[in-house]
Amino acid sequence: MVYLSIFFVSFLAATILPFSSEVGLASLLSLGIHNNILLLIFASFGNILGSCINWLLGIYSRKLEKKKWFPFDKKKIVTASSWFEKYGKWSLLFSWVPIVGDPITFVAGTMKTNFIIFLLLVSIGKILRYFFVFTVFI
Repeated sequence: MVYLSIFFVSFLAATILPFSSEVGLASLLSLGIHNNILLLIFASFGNILGSCINWLLGIYSRKLEKKKWFPFDKKKIVTASSWFEKYGKWSLLFSWVPIVGDPITFVAGTMKTNFIIFLLLVSIGKILRYFFVFTVFI
């Protein structure tokens, strides 16, 4: 149950809700009663999957932008778009950064970034971030 919890917290942190999944992971790691590798895997997978949802929202955003529940406001999209235009697909390595990371993954979808490249770069950034938390708290 703990592993599914960190998966869902990490998933939601990468999508609509402004969570800090690192705090949840660090708390569970510091308890020392769970398999730390599984915590790292579930947190990483949940966060990466959440970013994939953002990419999909970006792909289909033209139809959804006017919906009330749409997770990104215009200002965040403009900021992320300018970042993405300046740094290109490599900016996806920073998809873990609070505030700008989620919109970058969304913009990658609006710009129809190749999904395999998207997945690879996002995974590298997010796994390295969680691995850093992992090494600090074990």
